[in-house]
Amino acid sequence: MQVENATQMAVQAAWKACDPSKGYLPATTSCPSLTTVVTEAVQSTSLGALVSVQAGSTNEGYYCLNSSGALQLVGAVTSAPPANCSVTGLSTQQPADYIQLTTTYSYAPMFPGLTVAGVFATPITKTGMMRLN
Repeated sequence: MQVENATQMAVQAAWKACDPSKGYLPATTSCPSLTTVVTEAVQSTSLGALVSVQAGSTNEGYYCLNSSGALQLVGAVTSAPPANCSVTGLSTQQPADYIQLTTTYSYAPMFPGLTVAGVFATPITKTGMMRLN
């Protein structure tokens, strides 16, 4: 639960620090404090620095809902956002900027084989996603 909480705090910190009204979008290229605030947030649980952002896992893109109600990537932030969500069949909607990252925690049970914790995958990884605009 702490890894999941750390991941959610990291994407929320990105949302707070990379305010679109200050011209910080796309966050991965325009937000100077992104790496710092995400790292501080992900290490703010009692697990501390044992939880980290997986290298290369911070991604940002333009997403739209598809007809099933699921988010679908419709463009990279390295280009201009699409004019609408017609690619997903919902042309009246506008694409939104989302950031996604994955955290990791190497877990080793104290008593392997004696508790349910012995069956946890290691490392424990969690992915979080947050709409930035």
